Amino acid sequence: MTETMGKKRLIIFTTLLILFSGIINGQIYEWRGPDRNGIIPETGLLKAWPEKGPEMIWSYQGLGEGHTSIGPGKDRFFITGLENKTGFLFAFDYNGNLIWKKPYGPEWDENYAGPRSTPLVIDDLVYFQSGHGVIYCINAGSGEKVWTLDMQNRFGARKVTWGLVENMLIEGDRIFCTPGGIKDNVACLNRFTGETIWTSPGNLKPSAYCSSIYVRHRNAELIVTMTDGSIIGVDAKTGQFYWDVNQNQTYKIHANVPLYSNGIVYCASENETSNNGLVALKLSDDGKKVTQLWRNMDFKNLMEGFILRDGLIYGSVYNSNKWMCVDITDGKTLHSFTDFGDGSILLADGFFYCYSKKGEMALMSADRNAFKAISRFRIPLGEGPHFSHPVIYKGRLYVRHGSALMVYKIKA
Repeated sequence: MTETMGKKRLIIFTTLLILFSGIINGQIYEWRGPDRNGIIPETGLLKAWPEKGPEMIWSYQGLGEGHTSIGPGKDRFFITGLENKTGFLFAFDYNGNLIWKKPYGPEWDENYAGPRSTPLVIDDLVYFQSGHGVIYCINAGSGEKVWTLDMQNRFGARKVTWGLVENMLIEGDRIFCTPGGIKDNVACLNRFTGETIWTSPGNLKPSAYCSSIYVRHRNAELIVTMTDGSIIGVDAKTGQFYWDVNQNQTYKIHANVPLYSNGIVYCASENETSNNGLVALKLSDDGKKVTQLWRNMDFKNLMEGFILRDGLIYGSVYNSNKWMCVDITDGKTLHSFTDFGDGSILLADGFFYCYSKKGEMALMSADRNAFKAISRFRIPLGEGPHFSHPVIYKGRLYVRHGSALMVYKIKA
């Protein structure tokens, strides 16, 4: 190998290390955890909490309106809020000190006002989307804009009732979004510049508040998401549209992240009709077709998320005091638990962290036989609906309620 070739290979290798250092060093914490599935790879956490809950290390009251969670970075984390129709990005260190607060532009101020897209941090860049459909790439150090993209202008994104909502999906140097335009339904961008790599007509339907997933299935790579009335699959490399499956919801809300495991895609929605609930779709070997395996119409989960563990799916039923356990072999409900209000769910160190929309946090255990509430406490600060999903990061539990952020020590 010549000296010139050696230098070229060294440059390429160094560049790849820079591009993917966030992955190697575990710095990428996506929406609902590193794999977007609600499972948090942490250990050594408390097995039970004191009566009033775990120790609150610090809190901050002044985020403004909003429903986003924190986006962890290397030495700081980020969260967004609304003040006087303007969206702000906050940067905090992990001791609770506000590093900076920067306005980024107009933010959603209609029904359920405030930002909805949780920041995603990769190395020194922060990504999120406003309720008006503008994607932002922000320098994590300075808070200055690197690039922005208005999906309504570029892709014909259609306004939807509760604002355009999507937690950004990034794979390598690509960022994926679902503007829901008629021509440009799903799009792939260069994450460093915002330039368009490809767009797909998808199924021509408006977006529906869903955050997509990147699926590697045999030799296929897919983007799976939900639009208005459908679950769709698109080739991640080219944007070629492959399949859609009806999944209706009265108010056109599909706010859950799909899950993928062992060749099967799982999606959950809420509705009064029969064509809904939790569905299992088996991918063909090439990923270009799907076959419905089963549908559980009682598992009506609107935006709270669900967990797949050891062949079982756990989650709550929207607007109820019910949590369910479903066997993925046939989609049958094994049991339910009715002593805690519905809400979001995470899994860490063998226990479920359940945040009720009534404002309670619970530590639960569950298996194929029963749920058990081990500890529970009421969230003391904030205002408005309890829509934000909690975050577990490095032994701490982060809970956002309206303008308040609370940080609890859950490390044993």
